Amino acid sequence: MDALLSIQRLQKSFHQRRLLDIENLSIAQAQAYVLTGSNGSGKSTLMRILAGLESADTADVKFQGETVQLSPYPRTMRDAIVYVHQHPVMFSTSVEENIAYGLSVRGVPKNIIAEKVEEAITWAGIAHLRASVPGFLSGGEKQRVALARARVLSPKLLLLDEPTANLDGAAREQVIALIPTLVNEGGSVIMACHDRDLIAMPGVQRLKIRDGKLEMRAVNLAPQAVPGA
Repeated sequence: MDALLSIQRLQKSFHQRRLLDIENLSIAQAQAYVLTGSNGSGKSTLMRILAGLESADTADVKFQGETVQLSPYPRTMRDAIVYVHQHPVMFSTSVEENIAYGLSVRGVPKNIIAEKVEEAITWAGIAHLRASVPGFLSGGEKQRVALARARVLSPKLLLLDEPTANLDGAAREQVIALIPTLVNEGGSVIMACHDRDLIAMPGVQRLKIRDGKLEMRAVNLAPQAVPGA
């Protein structure tokens, strides 16, 4: 099966400094990844490049088996890749309307929007917040709203920048619990993070940026049952 996204020789420089020099990046379908690296290593920059928010030099890019260019960012990728910032921007309307926004922009019929939004609200466990104004939500609540807003768009690739940063224990657990369900629905997820619980999740593959290069590590295996436990 073709990779969902593959990029050969991706390079990005700032003021004569080569920040990223990645020989090969290959993202499989229905796979979760964590992207790690020290502060300033280029994690967020790479995420923004994949989301079409930053330019980069590339030799070859394929998305869903088709050759594309990253600049200008192709419509097929714009419709299929969703980026969720560490501090997601919310409109000063209700939670429900925030989740529906992307579908409304795409011209989806109102009855389908209502159905998808209801499913996403239930999935994210935020039914009690549907009429709330986002400005009064906690950090964990905003992250779950942002994930629900992304989920209704059925992304092929979801990019999460530090999704659990600055969240307390309960909020972290709630957000982390949603990640495997996205993969089980057939989407791929890349999480730029330092969160050890995300990094150690079963089935997650680790990508690490070191000195501008990208290192790929094996998929985390599910924990083995201990005999007699």
